[in-house]
Amino acid sequence: MNAEIFLQVDNYISDFLAPEDKALTDTIKSLNEEGLPQHSVSANQGKFLQVMMIACNAKKVLELGTLGGYSTIWLARALPPDGKLITIEADNHHGAVAWKNIHNAGLSHKVDLRIGKALDILPEIIEQHEEPFDFIFIDADKPPYTEYFNYALQLSRPGTIIVCDNVIREGKVLDENSADEKVQGVQRLNKMLSENENITATILQTVGSKEYDGMAIAVVNRTA
Repeated sequence: MNAEIFLQVDNYISDFLAPEDKALTDTIKSLNEEGLPQHSVSANQGKFLQVMMIACNAKKVLELGTLGGYSTIWLARALPPDGKLITIEADNHHGAVAWKNIHNAGLSHKVDLRIGKALDILPEIIEQHEEPFDFIFIDADKPPYTEYFNYALQLSRPGTIIVCDNVIREGKVLDENSADEKVQGVQRLNKMLSENENITATILQTVGSKEYDGMAIAVVNRTA
């Protein structure tokens, strides 16, 4: 087994179950055109997020890390007509690109894009006494992943599904002496998940067009 077969199988799955339309492919193209990194989820991962949303009957969704809006489009498309998605992006330029892509996908009426640091915006959402979110996707900067998750838990209800991307880092999480702050960030998260009695969680290793990584998936048992 090698990266080539993983990519081929990923494409096989996506061709059957997660085909991209023009809005999605244009979003990926816009990342190169606007100088954004190609760090979006894969098509198959986008479909996986939709499956998780449908499983918990998600009507209200929170996303941390919008980038160019690719995952946002997948998430928003799985919402019911009265559903709402709040997505948070720290970078102004990324947010502008994302909003254009979200608008081009015809989803601006379902998406509330907020620009700023998530660690500043999340406490504001809590103070505003927002109704709990049904589904939360965390795919932002890795060092504060544990803090993001703890805020997410405060914004959840029993049954909320929380998904955190990029928590295996090509297996680098096995290095207990890693000096990489991204690795350290997900190591802290993974340890916390193993100890938190408010959730039931696991991690799925992922391979494919996004190479080797993993997603943490947690279901809230009770809120903090």
